[in-house]
Amino acid sequence: MIKQLQCGLAAIALMAATALTASPAEAQQKSEIALSRQPGIFYMPSHIMEKQKLIEKHAAQLGVSGVTTKWVTFSGGGAQTDALLAGGVDILNTGTGNLLLLWDRTRGGVKGIVATSAQPMTLISRDANIKSIRDFGPGDKIAVPTVKVSTQAIVLQIAAAEAFGADQWSKLDSNTVQLGHPDAYAALSNSKHEVHTHFSIPPFTFLELKNVPGAHVVLSSPDVMGGPLSQAQFFTTTKFADANPKIIQAVRDATKEAQDLIRSDTRQAVEIYKEITGDKTSVEELLDLLKEPGMMEWNLGPQGTMKFAAHLFKTGTLKTQPKAWTDYYLPVAHDLKGN
Repeated sequence: MIKQLQCGLAAIALMAATALTASPAEAQQKSEIALSRQPGIFYMPSHIMEKQKLIEKHAAQLGVSGVTTKWVTFSGGGAQTDALLAGGVDILNTGTGNLLLLWDRTRGGVKGIVATSAQPMTLISRDANIKSIRDFGPGDKIAVPTVKVSTQAIVLQIAAAEAFGADQWSKLDSNTVQLGHPDAYAALSNSKHEVHTHFSIPPFTFLELKNVPGAHVVLSSPDVMGGPLSQAQFFTTTKFADANPKIIQAVRDATKEAQDLIRSDTRQAVEIYKEITGDKTSVEELLDLLKEPGMMEWNLGPQGTMKFAAHLFKTGTLKTQPKAWTDYYLPVAHDLKGN
């Protein structure tokens, strides 16, 4: 597993170096913007932005006309970061772990724009013998979006350090397997599947607890982090940001408008989410879901990210320790209250 991680980080470093040495032509102002995200209600602001063409609207208000957007959905953050560094997409909407890793490996060449959501992540198991993090045996598989570097995988490390001792942070790494959230839900729903546990996000959290026999909560991210943790944020290369400052501002303004809609007209927001994603969950069920604790954490400022970064630096995953969250976010966000 360690060898695999080293190979993966080496590949990221190589791709990052390539991205940072891209020709000036590749960094010119763009009118067609490609953005990526993952499945799940965490990404609802992006669905509203797509449906209502909010980036296009705010870019036009800033004097940049003719902007178009293309939204691409990936099953995990690892595939998104690969696409960013390869030039396949311009802006990602994914987890804190991927942002920090790319910021570190590119020496500041990738930075955040704004956060989008900080809903709870929940470790769910259908194995009756697993009641706490201490109950996992060597053969118990835990599904996470990307092993080692996804937000879920790193929160699991922090939880392991608290449960077993600071030097045991990687104790459960060998238990993790890489599955996108829809596939992990399918695995839990199949009583014969070897994966019994999933570090889940909404709406899969609620679908699993409702539909999977024996499914129960082992822990949640606020328990581990001491509060909300930004699970999704927009980020991009500084080359793209420098060449497209008004697009970056438009992304911030569009995100705020989308978050405001979720708060002011939650039903309309849910209907847009269902239309764009094809989620078969009823509007009423999703509205009930959003009434659960922590489910309305839609904030532009990053939350809980410095504790996250401190863990990554302590374990050697990050080579540089940020002094403040503003180190890995673009100036467009520096007026926000973050941590």
